[in-house]
Amino acid sequence: MLAEQVAPQVSLQEAYAHCRHIALGRRENFPVASWFLPKPLRPHLYAIYAYCRGVDDIGDEASGDRLALLEEWEAELKRAYLGGATDPRFIALAHTIKRFEIPPQPFDALIDANRRDQRTTRYETFDELLDYCSHSANPVGHLILYVFGCRDTELQALADFTCTALQLANMWQDVSVDAAKGRIYIPREDMSAFGVDGADIFERRFTPEFQRLMQFQVERTRDHFRRGLPLIGRASGHLRVDLRAFTLGGLAALRSVEDRGYDVLSGRASISRLDRALILPNALSPLPIKIPK
Repeated sequence: MLAEQVAPQVSLQEAYAHCRHIALGRRENFPVASWFLPKPLRPHLYAIYAYCRGVDDIGDEASGDRLALLEEWEAELKRAYLGGATDPRFIALAHTIKRFEIPPQPFDALIDANRRDQRTTRYETFDELLDYCSHSANPVGHLILYVFGCRDTELQALADFTCTALQLANMWQDVSVDAAKGRIYIPREDMSAFGVDGADIFERRFTPEFQRLMQFQVERTRDHFRRGLPLIGRASGHLRVDLRAFTLGGLAALRSVEDRGYDVLSGRASISRLDRALILPNALSPLPIKIPK
């Protein structure tokens, strides 16, 4: 995953171009949101995205010893802070870190989250899952706020609700994908309460009990989006539009689960073309985002 280290040193401009290619080359919500970013900030957000994408790819897709690869990734992050990075993604990131005085904690937390994924395949309680999200998702919101010049801890706490909700929405879309990897993010306590066990998920048994379980998770995730909405009201300009886009994308992900009748065992729940097309105009709208209860 750090094969770029053996290549000749690249220029800062080339490093940022490499990050841009990574960021715009994936069919995710990020390219949609990036349309709203002011041009001077785009390279920095691309660098952060390339870091996040890279560490997640190691944790989810890399062949070989993933824990060892994560150690290499962590070592390169340290070199970025000390001025000795050689991977193009980290050369760009080092410049972004210095430009916005970003502390290492959010980057470290993302590495820790992917280490957890190598060791933990089940979560007992929702609180345990929220703690995982505090490492796997919430740091991304902090990084975006840093780039926009925001270091307010109260706003960071509001961003945590939105980022956790985005992570949860993605988990509910990907139940079948994660099950194929031997992983279930739905807490055991919730499964037990609704009469669902691990075998139901691994064997793709879609039952009325599982349907009710997923309806509960969708409604609970909407509540997290709802609790993060005040952040949008306190933001302005490009940041406000960007936050609206991410929230709308997350809500669309939850609708995709509903549109399948909560059957996320037979396949991944994908956002419809219509919902995807509506993210742009709705993000630009002055109307408040309404989240059904």
